[in-house]
Formats: sequence, structure tokens, C-alpha cells
Amino acid sequence: MKYAVITFGCRVNQADSLGFEEALLADGASAVPPEEADLVIVNSCSVTASADQGARQTIRRVARANPDARIVVTGCYATRRPDELAQLPNVVRVVPNDDKPRLIPLTRTPTVIGDGACGAVIEPGVAGRTAFTLRVQTGCAEPCSYCIIPTTRGGPRSVPVEDVLREAERVIAAGFKEIALTGVHLGSYGRDLASPSSLIDLLRALDRSAASAERLFRISSLEPMDCTGEIVDLVAGSRRFAPHFHLPLQHASNRILSAMRRPYTIERYAALVDGIRARIPSASIGSDVIVGFPSETDDDFDQLAAYLEASPLTHVHVFPYSDRPGTPASAMVDKVQGAVVRERARRVREISQRLAARFLASQIGTAHRALTLEDGTLAVTGNYLKVRIAPGRARNEWVQLRVTSEHHGELLRG
Repeated sequence: MKYAVITFGCRVNQADSLGFEEALLADGASAVPPEEADLVIVNSCSVTASADQGARQTIRRVARANPDARIVVTGCYATRRPDELAQLPNVVRVVPNDDKPRLIPLTRTPTVIGDGACGAVIEPGVAGRTAFTLRVQTGCAEPCSYCIIPTTRGGPRSVPVEDVLREAERVIAAGFKEIALTGVHLGSYGRDLASPSSLIDLLRALDRSAASAERLFRISSLEPMDCTGEIVDLVAGSRRFAPHFHLPLQHASNRILSAMRRPYTIERYAALVDGIRARIPSASIGSDVIVGFPSETDDDFDQLAAYLEASPLTHVHVFPYSDRPGTPASAMVDKVQGAVVRERARRVREISQRLAARFLASQIGTAHRALTLEDGTLAVTGNYLKVRIAPGRARNEWVQLRVTSEHHGELLRG
């Protein structure tokens, strides 16, 4: 059986898709482009209307190019609007998020799946990924007024520490040298377990694990209120954690933050990222912002732009506000005109480009351990610089390099 997996959205979806790939490979299936596949799994996102549209367009495109394909749709869009997706061409099954662990058995029939004799197969390069994305938590109970995810993902559920350690040992034994830890609300990790734990407990357990020697853990998106001084200190002091933070800001106007139901102020956020920059000068600090939230004025946006321009952030993802039916924000009045939203998004993207260029310039001349990607001529550092190096290395090797320009480096001995 030939298969393809198409993934939209967050790292949690990426982790889920890796699981689909491993199960399919274990069944004897082989990965091919969607145009050649017997089975196509579309792992959808629904964080914005454009994410929904992207999934629909992809499904229609696959069905046109491959009329014999059996398309299975899962993810947040599939959870939120299953009937809508079931009507699209070639869609044979829609699987909500809660049923993702059963997705491969649900699609397993003698005509499309082998006998499973191959055993579990996973190694660097599966799905084109050198690092392994490990989901340790899912679900969210935060009341952000614009977000549909608590509805599509449900309440917080954490994987017990012991199970995370076993899974980390398994993927390390398979050859992975970098593991990205991810969750829908990663900072809530452990609060729901029978024996309550916390994210810092998990990180410390991974840091102590003998299997983790010479491995790098990268912490995925973390809400600002969950990024504690203990976590920053651990990242600063351990070789096993990447000096890389992603801390969604969403806005720099306290009035808009309040309307968004975000539990912090811009002053608190600024103190957090300023503290990280002082503690770990070379850290990469990314963020997300939303422009065009209902009632956002020119003054509100100017506060956002001014903060970002002067901040120690290294890159920013901008999301034009999108109504999600059923959220409190969707019922708010005083919506911002589309043309204004697009212009504000453009301005933030320009600011992000300047922030990234400033950070890259500050790193010229610095030395790093980095992991090779692709064909071995690209390497990613702990602080998320992607640097071109001379040929001669394979994918998934540790190298020592010095950054010589914004996108290039030279290999060092040792």
C-alpha cells in the first residue's frame, strides 16, 4: 500500500502525523507523493478561516490529481466541521482528534494495508524530519476569547513522566539527536495527572536521563505565564536544552490583551523576555501576534508595533484576526476592516524581518554545536540559526561551526 500524509498547523499535529507514518510503515506501507498514493491522510488545522480553506483546497487538489485516492481527514477542522469535510471528493472517513489513536486501525483493510510483518519503523528522515516531535500533552482549558482550540482539542491531558522518558529513549535509540517537546498548552503539563507533576519536573527528568546524553531537547511554544524562572535557569545551565523560546505575545496593548482574555500585561511579558535576553544573550526568542482583533484602534496597533520594534525578540509570526464561530470574539462588535488588517499584518512582517536580520547579524563570529539537515549542507544551531556549510557531512550529524555570515558558516575541528 502506498500512502501520503499532509499536515497543517501546529507541532502537535506534526507529532500526530509522525505517529501515523510510523504505524503505516510498520504495516508495510511505503510513502509516496499524494498524486501516487492509495491512502492520503490530511491532518487539518482550524486556527483561522484560511487554515480551513487550505485543507479544503488541498483535498480537492489531491482528488483531481489522484481520483483513486482514499482520503481520510483528521485534526481540528475535522473535529469542528466533520460534515463539511465529509462532502468533499474522495473523503472516505473523517476522524476527530479524540479518535486519532485509532485512525490507522480504522483505515486498515486487507486491500490497502499489509500484514504488519515489518515491525515498527522510525528513523531520522521520516516525513522529511531530522528532529523528532514528541507530544507530551494535549488539550487546553485557557479562556482566550478568540480561540477555538479548547473545543477541538478538549481539556488538558498529559502523558505521564515515565511514559515520556520511555518514548524519548525509544526515539533516541532509533537515531534521533534532537527532540522537540510539544503540547497544545505545554505549560499546563502534569497538572491533570493522578500524581500531579509540572513541566519543570518533566524537563529535569529528561535532563537527568542517561539516554539523553548528547541529545538536544527543544521546548516548543510556551505561554508567557508558564515560562518560569526555573525553566529559564535550566535552559541556561544545561547542554541538553536548546537556547530557544517561543512565547506568544498576541498583543502589546493591555486593553486588547484584556479583551483577548490573556492573563498577563505587556509589562509582565516585556520583563520576561528582557530577563531571558539578560540570562541567555544568544537565545532565540520567537513570538506570535494577532492583528485586527475586534476594536483594535490605530493607537492599539501603534503600541504593538512600537514594542516589537524595540524588543529583544528574534522573529514574529503574525496572524490576521479570523472569526471562529462559537468563540466570544466572534460575537464582538466593531470589527476591523479587512484592508486595515492586511496592512497591519504587512507592517508586522516587515518588523519581524528587521528583528531576524538584527539577530543574525549579532551572531556572526559566534561558534555553535549544530545538527545537519537535508543533504548535510544545512545545519541548525541550538538557537535556531539555519546555516549553510560545506559538503561532506550526512544528515543528522553533530558539527561544530562558526557563523561567518547571515546564512553561512564554517566547520570547526573537534
